[in-house]
Amino acid sequence: MDHFVVSARKYRPVTFDSVVGQSHITTTLKNAIRTNHLAQAFLFCGPRGVGKTTCARILAKTINCQNLGDDVEACGECESCVSFQNNASFNIHELDAASNNSVEDIRNLIDQVRYPPQTGKYKIYIIDEVHMLSQAAFNAFLKTLEEPPGYAIFILATTEKHKILPTILSRCQIFDFNRIQPKDIAYHLADIAKKEGIETEKEALELIGQKADGGLRDALSMFDLNVTFSTNNHLTYAAVLENLHILDYDYYFKITDALTAGSIARSLVLFDEILRKGFDGHLFVVGLLEHFRNLLVGKDPVTVTLLQVSESAERKYQEQSAMADMSFLLSALSIASQCDINYKSAKNQRLHVELCLMKLANLPHVLQLNSLAAVDETAKKKVEPQQQPLNSQPSVPAIPPTNGAPTNGSSYAPPPQPVATPAVPSRLKSTIPLTATTPITSQPVKETVAAQTDYAAVAAGSNVKKEALTFETLQRLWYEFAEKRQQAGNSTTEEITLRREFKLEGTTIEIALDNTHQLEAVQNMRYDLLGFLKSRIDAPRLDINPRVAPQEVNRLPYTPAEKFNYMAEKNPYLLELKQALGLDVDF
Repeated sequence: MDHFVVSARKYRPVTFDSVVGQSHITTTLKNAIRTNHLAQAFLFCGPRGVGKTTCARILAKTINCQNLGDDVEACGECESCVSFQNNASFNIHELDAASNNSVEDIRNLIDQVRYPPQTGKYKIYIIDEVHMLSQAAFNAFLKTLEEPPGYAIFILATTEKHKILPTILSRCQIFDFNRIQPKDIAYHLADIAKKEGIETEKEALELIGQKADGGLRDALSMFDLNVTFSTNNHLTYAAVLENLHILDYDYYFKITDALTAGSIARSLVLFDEILRKGFDGHLFVVGLLEHFRNLLVGKDPVTVTLLQVSESAERKYQEQSAMADMSFLLSALSIASQCDINYKSAKNQRLHVELCLMKLANLPHVLQLNSLAAVDETAKKKVEPQQQPLNSQPSVPAIPPTNGAPTNGSSYAPPPQPVATPAVPSRLKSTIPLTATTPITSQPVKETVAAQTDYAAVAAGSNVKKEALTFETLQRLWYEFAEKRQQAGNSTTEEITLRREFKLEGTTIEIALDNTHQLEAVQNMRYDLLGFLKSRIDAPRLDINPRVAPQEVNRLPYTPAEKFNYMAEKNPYLLELKQALGLDVDF
């Protein structure tokens, strides 16, 4: 029985050209070797399994190769290459900093640096997981790293660059390794499968590439696992799904079709089937969010390249995104993200996800009602000015009487004034329930307070001429908005906040507040306030900048002492009267 060697070791790259997905690193290193511009210290950093240690070994072998050709690749036949392949090279030293992180280990390494190489040009020291070195070990290593002998080269590798001292980083030439793209991983796995005589499905390899999350070593481990699990050396997509316990994206396509059709029953049945297969509810919600994101990305040909999926899945995403409305996808992302945030704190987590699905299934109905209401109100505003009473006479401008008495038995009525501001439609509904606690109803949404009214949409649907931006106009409309909020039953804090004085700096409204409660009140009604103002004022870049600055707020005098001081500022003779009569303020 032959000894089995895992693919991560058996097919480990031995040349720069065989490194997968790191061409920007390998090209730079080959040019440095070709032009003899090798740095004294390299730092390879990046995620796990992307080729940091592999590139360090290839670099160490290549710069000592005795028969280096024009392609800057090690020959593999000279004495230096053969000794490296047999792990018998005296010029290459590897140190695992995870288990050798003390000062004594670094001192032993520094003692070895003093001796030049017996064969070859360079002595290379590869320190893996260098971020695990202690503070004292780093300090002991600094001097040697800054001024090493001409024959010594240090190659440091780490997955956590932020843990390395800045003094170490400044002495190294830093190379950042990228996550390997799923398509590159799938192509590399297909090449290995061909060498091993294994039949594979393209989608199965692409699924392994997506699951590996940019790490080729993880992908090779999963590849070996699935080959062992498969029968007759045939790797299928269904077998990979089952073995890696991955939720098939077809479920998300089915459940999205059910949601867009408004079928609560079908979506709940599909979710139950997913739970019975052993998948976690939170994993399902995260996958659903990713699915909605992919649908949103697939609606525009410019962003289709952001889809990290197989070609067949990409076609499905484009087909379903063409059928899904943009408003539905944005609202669905908002609802699903709230479900994701509150999942851990929910007592009944299954019911929490089911409630999210019910809201999503009810979403098309709510959006349809809003659309019909907006169209109805727009049509109503166009028809109303043309309506005349059936028994009305031709309109003749009335002449007001000179003495204020009726003339010819008819009373004088002044001509109607043009209405400058349209009434807010009472049938305009709030768009979607955004939180998990919002009740779901299949009936039309009831009229809400002015805080939930989209004033900008109202203005867009009417032919109202907007006014120029001036402080007087802004102040008048500001107080008009405050009256509407007061009639809708707003909070006391909000009412106090809207009565504050403000300044207009360009297109920015500057308002100083007393406390954070007032700041929160402004933030809550920010969208409605700006929407109302922009619907009446020709200022598309109008913005509001609230800040907590009690010292800037002009407070009215409340206590007797404050009232007396306020009046004394207006009339200084009050102080003289107080002193002449020997009076005092009653506190």
